[in-house]
Amino acid sequence: MEPILLYGFPLGSSMGLVAALEWLGRPYRLCRVDMLGEMRDPSYARINARHETPAFITDEGQILTETMAIAAWLEARDTERRISFDPLTRDAERMHQLMAFVNTGFTGAFSPLWVAMEMEAPDPAMQSALRKWGREAVTERHDKLEEMIEASAFLLGDRPTLADALLIGVARWLDFHNVAEKERWPKLAALRQRLEADPAVVYASDLEDGKANPGSGACVGHVDLAEVIQRFGK
Repeated sequence: MEPILLYGFPLGSSMGLVAALEWLGRPYRLCRVDMLGEMRDPSYARINARHETPAFITDEGQILTETMAIAAWLEARDTERRISFDPLTRDAERMHQLMAFVNTGFTGAFSPLWVAMEMEAPDPAMQSALRKWGREAVTERHDKLEEMIEASAFLLGDRPTLADALLIGVARWLDFHNVAEKERWPKLAALRQRLEADPAVVYASDLEDGKANPGSGACVGHVDLAEVIQRFGK
């Protein structure tokens, strides 16, 4: 069977993994998950007890959760090295370094902003403090990533890799939360512009928005969440 990526909307970090699957070019399926509704339903715990996306059903029907675990699964099967590098090379080491930074500190810096936005019972003082903390953390992590970006079209050379995929799913949160103008970080802004124009990222963004886009043809269809839970849920 083809693997199935469960990707979340709106503004899920998993958007980047959809782009990565397109770059990889192997047959796969998708499952679109409403993070404000379906993902919170008790039945979703059969796929991920933490009620999070992304989640991934492997070609053997096993459930994988956590972005880094899914990325590692894709990397291990990237025999043509379309989205990764030979594991014994410096490029592979640097890719893992960048992926780890993006998936931990960079992504986590947005957490106070999401908490402030999603509080069920409004608490203006707490929300103000969370937003101040979040803006400062996001700014600091952007400063650090700007220092890490080298003089290349993408994070690791002239083609996008898994590191770029993880970044693009999260980088747009800067705009959503209105933290700062992206041009404050010129290298990162230029990288985002290139990635956002990439056909695979356009495809992933369109799917997230519910728009029709044929993509590369590697995606062989969507599967309803109810079917995924019934077939593969624990």
